Amino acid sequence: MAGSDLKRLRERMVREQIEARGVQDQRVLAAMRKVPRHLFVQEAMTSHAYSDDALPIGSGQTISQPYIVALMSELLEVEPGMTVLEIGTGSGYQAAVLAEMGCEVFTVERQRTLYSKARERLLEMRYFKVRCKLDDGTMGWPEEAPFDRIIVTAGGPSVPEPLVDQLADPGILIMPVGRSRRSQELIMLRQKDGVVTEERFGGVAFVDLVGEHGW
Repeated sequence: MAGSDLKRLRERMVREQIEARGVQDQRVLAAMRKVPRHLFVQEAMTSHAYSDDALPIGSGQTISQPYIVALMSELLEVEPGMTVLEIGTGSGYQAAVLAEMGCEVFTVERQRTLYSKARERLLEMRYFKVRCKLDDGTMGWPEEAPFDRIIVTAGGPSVPEPLVDQLADPGILIMPVGRSRRSQELIMLRQKDGVVTEERFGGVAFVDLVGEHGW
């Protein structure tokens, strides 16, 4: 598929799947227009890269639906220069979007194959503000804490306590949480002056958050 066709599909994705559903943060929209999503999916799925779907990326994992990536990025309320901890690198797409928004991203992946591919891909694409780690994401990245923002791209039964401990004050954490697998609610924890408040943003379906503080 020609580059011009892919760019046109990317523009339509932002217009019809993201802006039309209410995402307004201009930096989110600009990042989604710029990051070539088709390079973060399996080659056989290139023609579906800009569809309104989550897609398989191997190792039983998926790249999230474009709208969900945009929504979670907007809810984080990031500013350039902020540090963001991402749990679940996957293909590296969400990390690339946050890097385009000016963040320094620390991303943790437990699947070695995904970690290796994402790290190589992000380096090739010159996303030097993204640092990757192979580890149990539910433990966070304590050596680099605290983080201005934390985003978890897998669903667990509760927010892992180590992640709450690594959240800066003020800070925001976004994660899908649910007592049953494959069905969660997107929640935001906002910490300010030592007080943590919670907001909910509707039902979502993510792959399992596996680890000591997950499933």
